[in-house]
Amino acid sequence: MEFFNTWIEKGIITRLSNVAEKDFVQLTYTDAVELLLKAKKNFEFPVTWGCDLQSEHERYITEEAFSGSPVIITDYPKDIKSFYMRENADGKTVAAMDVLVPRVGELIGGSQREERLELLENRMEQLGLKKESYWWYLDLRRYGSVPHAGFGLGFERLVQFATGMENIRDVIPFPRTPGSAEF
Repeated sequence: MEFFNTWIEKGIITRLSNVAEKDFVQLTYTDAVELLLKAKKNFEFPVTWGCDLQSEHERYITEEAFSGSPVIITDYPKDIKSFYMRENADGKTVAAMDVLVPRVGELIGGSQREERLELLENRMEQLGLKKESYWWYLDLRRYGSVPHAGFGLGFERLVQFATGMENIRDVIPFPRTPGSAEF
């Protein structure tokens, strides 16, 4: 870590220690949008309820609004999330969450999955998805399911966060170029 502290980001050890020691802040997407709208900052991407939060918004929330604390944002609008996320009782949001950290923004994203077959089929229909293409997924619900969830941690984002590298392209272990995936 001394290498990164000396050559990449001065103060990285302190920043990581601060994040590890601080409590997580939790707020809903709606509260996050209200916080951003009240910010005395001109964002490159305008903020409205229903927009997908950009890195600049996520970083403002964790770095400035909450002074470097990790932040969990919950209950995103269903219109900006995948069909399989469980719809909340309000009919407008889904049981999804993102964990935000300073300098990177979203590090982890997750959601509860829709286990109610009828609601899942209705959502697919709303989005124009062909049920025949998802027969296997629907069968998982049709023949019994339980409330469950999933999440993903962005490995490159974690490496970027832990090393202080400015650009995520500098931490990708394998080059990615258009047309190079043969499968």
